[in-house]
Amino acid sequence: MATMRAMLKSGKIIVSPGCYDGYSARLIEKKGFKACAVSGAGLSNSRFSQPDVGIMGLLENVDGCKHLAQSVSIPMMADADNGYGNAVTVYHAVQYFEEAGIVGINIEDQVIPKRCGHMRGKEVIDPRDAAAKIEAAVRARRDSNFIINARTDAIAVEGLEGAIKRAKLYLAAGADMVYPDAIASADDIRRFVDAVQAPVNVNMGFGVRSRPTTPLISPLELEKMGVARVSCARMLPAAAIKAMDIALGLWADCSATGTIHDRPDLLAGIEDVTELMGYEFIDALERSVLSEEELQRRYRDAERSFVIRSPH
Repeated sequence: MATMRAMLKSGKIIVSPGCYDGYSARLIEKKGFKACAVSGAGLSNSRFSQPDVGIMGLLENVDGCKHLAQSVSIPMMADADNGYGNAVTVYHAVQYFEEAGIVGINIEDQVIPKRCGHMRGKEVIDPRDAAAKIEAAVRARRDSNFIINARTDAIAVEGLEGAIKRAKLYLAAGADMVYPDAIASADDIRRFVDAVQAPVNVNMGFGVRSRPTTPLISPLELEKMGVARVSCARMLPAAAIKAMDIALGLWADCSATGTIHDRPDLLAGIEDVTELMGYEFIDALERSVLSEEELQRRYRDAERSFVIRSPH
């Protein structure tokens, strides 16, 4: 947790892609990113095949996050939605996430049930009640380095000035960072950052594809604006959906016409998958703990690796 706190104090923008499963979490670390975040929408969509409308519960979220946090060595934040209740519920939620190995959480000020921040029909609770949740979150954390990221969805309801007022209230309640979701323009981001004078998180959503809400802005440009952290929660789930759709289309064509499609440009190879997921460690572990007789029985005179590799 101290690592994430130091990154937040460094003055350099934290680029935090969103993961939703083991593959995406490990790829983020492999690509050299120094932090990542669990996408609440991605987890709800992929794990339960449900929209991001508050159906996934607290303990389901924490359970998913625990396994993801254990799969990487970089700090991982998570999405705690609206805290799953009132300030009392938030108190317990913080402790569950902290015990799961998460280094910080987003807590938003939407009503229950919440909905994705880039959808219509959002409602927000009284700002005093939202501030009470932040106070409870700060009180609950056992490690003072645990990050409380106060998200406000008020822009869609009360406009930018309303979101700024809420952000200042949440900072006064002890939030470490504020997160104006669905902020509409670069100018609005600058105005928000200048007004709150505190670490600001901006959600860049799809990262490499535009959308109707927040515009695409590079992390370098956001850093110049004074933004502390940029997340892109939807990028990897959207990339996976697109690739799976293309692959299934090719397999459907093969099934219908007999045409063979060999697309190493589209699919990772088995060696890519096994390297990413740590199969080499299992090979080394086998060699260190199994007897020579058992290894000989398993592999005979072949290479002592249970992954069949492509010839070079």
